[in-house]
Amino acid sequence: MKRTVLDLWVGFFVAIGFVALVFLALKVGNLSGSNFEGAYPLQAKFDNIGGLKVRGAVKSAGVVVGRISEIHFDSKTYEAIVTLTIDGRYRFPKDTIAAIYTSGLLGEQYIGMDVGGDEKMLNPGDTVFKTQSAVVLEKMISQFLFDKAAEGQEKK
Repeated sequence: MKRTVLDLWVGFFVAIGFVALVFLALKVGNLSGSNFEGAYPLQAKFDNIGGLKVRGAVKSAGVVVGRISEIHFDSKTYEAIVTLTIDGRYRFPKDTIAAIYTSGLLGEQYIGMDVGGDEKMLNPGDTVFKTQSAVVLEKMISQFLFDKAAEGQEKK
């Protein structure tokens, strides 16, 4: 009788562990349900989106206010067009800046909405015209090395 009770407890804790792992996997993969009330789309154009991904967070003041719903390339302007789905509870001024930031140790990228001071608000389907592209570390390092090499050539 004692063996079956022990087996029951072990099974119970294994089930709890499995549920916890599924929960963490959904959180890390940004696949957990994000039920935005009255969500509306906004678009933003970037020269370089780095490692930005669909379902990535859109944050303002550190609070998730939306998700990235689509990313595609405009072959006429050679820019990345990112479609944002913003929670209907939040409105942003027309002079809001959409910037790509990196957070965490794994380097997850998200879009930060830096609010401006305009009294007119962005409407559903509008485009955020003020954007700041992702900082590409490799590009910065190569520029630094190129500048140092050029500096060395000038000294000779």
